[in-house]
Formats: sequence, C-alpha cells, structure tokens
Amino acid sequence: MQGLKYTVDIVLCIDVTGSMSPIIDKVKSNALRFYEDLLATMAQKDKTIDTLRLRVVAFRDYYYDEDQSMLESPFYTLPQETEAFQKFVNDLKAEGGGEEPESGLEAIALAIRSKWNTTGDKKRQIIVMWTDATAHPLERAATDRPNYYPTNVPANFDDLTDLWDGQYMIRSAKRLILYAPDAYAWTDMANHWENTIQYPSKAGDGLGEVDYQTILDAIASSV
Repeated sequence: MQGLKYTVDIVLCIDVTGSMSPIIDKVKSNALRFYEDLLATMAQKDKTIDTLRLRVVAFRDYYYDEDQSMLESPFYTLPQETEAFQKFVNDLKAEGGGEEPESGLEAIALAIRSKWNTTGDKKRQIIVMWTDATAHPLERAATDRPNYYPTNVPANFDDLTDLWDGQYMIRSAKRLILYAPDAYAWTDMANHWENTIQYPSKAGDGLGEVDYQTILDAIASSV
C-alpha cells in the first residue's frame, strides 16, 4: 500500500565448517549478492523495501572449535554499510567442525535473539539457515559442556521452540527458511514451527541457482 514503510531484517546463519569447503565460495557469493538480488526479485513483484538490514551468524562446532565456534556480525543497513558487510563475509573461511553434527541449533537461538528492527509500518524478520550438516542435540551440553559454550542457550529442542514462539520476534513478521538436510533437527522445525520452509540440502551439493532463487522468492512473497 502506498505510503507504508517496509522494514526487512534478515539473519543469514552460515555453516563455515570444513565440510563446506567445496561450496563456501558459492554461499559467500550468494550472501554478497543477496541485497541486489532481493531488490530485483521484489521489483518483479512490484514491491519495495524502505529499510533492509542483514546480519550474519557463522557457526562451527562448540565441541571442537572452542572460541571459533560462533562468529556473529551486527546488523548492516544496506546499501549504506555494504563495505563492512562485504568485509565480514569475505573473511569467512570453511574450516574446523570436526565430524558431524555441528552447532546449528545454537546459531538459530542466537539469530532469534537478534536486535530486530521495530520501526516501520510493515516488518519482516527472517532467518535463513545454510548448512549441509545435522545439529547437536541441545541436551548434550547438560552433561558435556564445552569451553566457550554460551550460558543462555535453550536446554532442549522444546525450549528452542518456545524461544521461536516467544517475545523476541513478531509473530506475524517472522519467517525461517532452511536450506538444510532432511534430518535432525531441521525437519522437526519444518514440520512443527510456524512460518518455516525447508529446502533439503545434501553434503557437497551447495546452493544451486534454482534453490537460491526459490529462497529469494519466498522472502519477497512474504513481504
């Protein structure tokens, strides 16, 4: 509707473990193109965004990588802060992680607790997960708590679900888009969490152009 302000916040959760080495450059390229490609997709649908902010949560494995397990950026307002956003993304390297699973659920919890924009007439708060791995059960930390593990992570999947349903995100504004394996815990999210879409990934297959455009279309259609 003419006159309304559309504010869109997107958190990109990116698996940067060693298994992503064959495809990390492609994922980074998608992230760097995200702003321009999303605007183009929006324009095709006769929609515009007044304020777009992107933030990155890059994750590995708390049980293997210690202080390099979770790398997070602030929100960058684009295009004004494109240079800083590009530097953060370009500095990401696919390394570590050990064997599957990885700390993807902890990354989701961190993303949910982002400092979301609350201004504007119409808001979208979107989390996009890119991974080729399964996730550690959150319950593991109760008996095997690694160094550098954060204190405010939900204790189990039910608590993580409550966090998704809670006060951090606006119910009508939130969306979760999973480019993740058809396995724990991503399929559980797709089946039970509201406003969630999953596009199953396979190890080493990366993010194809069709899948990438599908994600853009899903975001644009929700705005």
